[in-house]
Parts: sequence; structure tokens; C-alpha cells
Amino acid sequence: MESFTAISLFITGLIAGTFGGFLGVGGGFIMLPTLSFLFGYQLTTAIGTTITAIIFTAISGALGHLKRNNVDFKTAKLVAISGAFGAIIGSSAFFYLSKDIWLLSLLLGLAFTYTSLRMIYEGLRREVEKKTEQIKGSIKAKLLLGSSVGFLVGLLGLGGGFALVPSFVYIFGSSIKLAVGTSLASFLSMAVVSSAFKIYQGVVDLIAVLFLGFGAILGAQIGAKVVEFMPSWMLRLFFGTVFLYIAMRFIFDALYGIN
Repeated sequence: MESFTAISLFITGLIAGTFGGFLGVGGGFIMLPTLSFLFGYQLTTAIGTTITAIIFTAISGALGHLKRNNVDFKTAKLVAISGAFGAIIGSSAFFYLSKDIWLLSLLLGLAFTYTSLRMIYEGLRREVEKKTEQIKGSIKAKLLLGSSVGFLVGLLGLGGGFALVPSFVYIFGSSIKLAVGTSLASFLSMAVVSSAFKIYQGVVDLIAVLFLGFGAILGAQIGAKVVEFMPSWMLRLFFGTVFLYIAMRFIFDALYGIN
């Protein structure tokens, strides 16, 4: 690999990791299009490489938020365990449900649009929220959330954070900062399972993963640090804006698939 390519991958990982640690996501929405369009990777390899690199974002970001008491470890453990099983089922089901995935993508896109607009609205209102120390909710509810998100991760290649953060906030009543940190700790297992499937299928560039991963490790620490000093309303505004982009992408992909 040429030096310029290696440095470019590192910078890509750095930017993606910063957003990941900042928003509680893997940063795949930056890595995937960059690998596909700028570096010329085939889509399958770009997806596999991205999912594998996200592991570094999740580990580094979770540790960064753990230091700042932004992780509910009990909730993360429940969601991670059930999420891993969900990811296995979703990855296996992909081969049988691939023809109907466009409909699920469309429904998710519409649901995500509502959630993203709600977060943007709340951010613009600059509502002050109380910091929560734990994410409320029953064990069964958290196991169900984890398995459902894990299934979507395995089936759609969806970054788990974009489903977990709003779920923690609006279903379980978590503060946004606690939701961000707990999300990173939660979807690590889902990323590992999905990555294992992709490596087995031979669609992961492990050298690229290393350079992306090194950048993501540093970036996720920066993102976690920024969250510490950012007002919760601004974090909601940023997350809602990025989440709206993801929602529009799901809708576009679904409609494009129809055609």
C-alpha cells in the first residue's frame, strides 16, 4: 500500500472516529462512501472493511465515555449480548430476505426521519435536560432492543448506534450523553459478529482496516472529549442532523431498489 493511501485512510478513520465518539455511532456513514467513491473499493468490500473498522471506534469511544461516566454498563451488557445473537440471525437471514429488504429500508427511513426531526426540533429549542446515571427499563425490554437492533445490523449493515441512541433517549428516557456512551459499548458485539461474517466471506481489506482503525481510535477519544464540554441541546441538534441524512439515504436506497 502506498504511503499516500495509508495516510488518507488514517485521516478518514480519524474523522469517522471523531464523529463516532461524539455521536455514539460507528462512523460508517463516513467510511463507507469514502472507501467506495474515493478509494474505488467494490461495495461489498467497502461494507466489510467498514464494519470491521467500526470495532476500533466502538472500543476506543466506549472507553473514552466510560472515563466520563457516560456508560450504563449493565444496560450495555444486556444489549450487547442479545445484539450479538440478533446480528447472527440477521446476517443469516440476509440471504433469504434480500428481495424484501427495500421495504424494511423504506419503513426504517420514514421512522428515522420522524426521530431525527424531533431531535433537531428539541436541539433548536435548546431544552435543558437532567443528566441520568442509569438507563431505566426492564431487562426484557433491553434484551428485546438489543436483539432487534442486532438483527437490523446483520440484515442491513445498519450502524447500531443510529438505532440505539434514539431508543435509549425516547423509549427508556435516558439523557443524550449517557445514551451516546452506552450505545458505543452496546454495539461492539454486533460489529464483531458482522465483521466475522464478512471476513469469512473474504470481503474485508485487513490492511485498510488497520489504518482506518488507528485513526478511529484517536478520533473516538477526541469525540468523547468534545461531548464532555458540549451542551446536551447542541448534541441533539448534531445527532438529529446526521440522523436525518441516514434516514434520507435509507429512503433513497429503498426507492432506487424499487425502480
